[in-house]
Amino acid sequence: MECMIHAQGIKRSFKTSDGEFWALKGIDLEAPKGALTILKGRSGSGKTTLLNILGALDMPTEGSVLYEDEDVTQMDERARTLFRRTQIGFVFQSVALIPMMTAFENVEYALRLTRFTGDRTARAMECLKLVGLTQRVHHLPQELSGGEQQRVAIARAIAHRPRVIFADEPTGELDTNTGLQVVKIFKDLTQAEGVTIVMTTHDTGLMEIGDVAYELEDGEIVHGE
Repeated sequence: MECMIHAQGIKRSFKTSDGEFWALKGIDLEAPKGALTILKGRSGSGKTTLLNILGALDMPTEGSVLYEDEDVTQMDERARTLFRRTQIGFVFQSVALIPMMTAFENVEYALRLTRFTGDRTARAMECLKLVGLTQRVHHLPQELSGGEQQRVAIARAIAHRPRVIFADEPTGELDTNTGLQVVKIFKDLTQAEGVTIVMTTHDTGLMEIGDVAYELEDGEIVHGE
């Protein structure tokens, strides 16, 4: 598979009252283009820290992150902000939908924020259809189930056609069956939209669903396939 993200020698340290804490201790990984990559690990394993660095939300203490031939760790803050806005989408455990906006309005508003130049109405409806919510587009978040809210969040993340979507524990607050449905949507989107998706989870059962899976423990990769 062609590589979308190549992370090399990623280390991240934080200052603590006890000295320096190394959350990541030298991570090398590749996320294939148009595929679902799973980062699995217990709380404190470093997977969210790694996801934030891969998604250009944080900078590594050492190492580099390349998107094809672009090194985001060499960009200044303004360039990284623009890169995130136009090239990346995020899905979090807390869906953070705007409560006074319908499902459609949440997705269309995200398109306005990213300065999408196409037909915003058509694109928002297309994305909601991709996640199976054509019958719920005019419902407010509180009128939707947890799984449906997460699907709106996914539609919002893919709306501006990013190269990569990062999902941090997107199934963490969902029951097993609903969580599996959400991950299946991710898999379908890699094919329908050609988007690269990197997702963290603590659920061992989801490892097998990804095209590539890495397991983290104490800031290091202990298993990858």
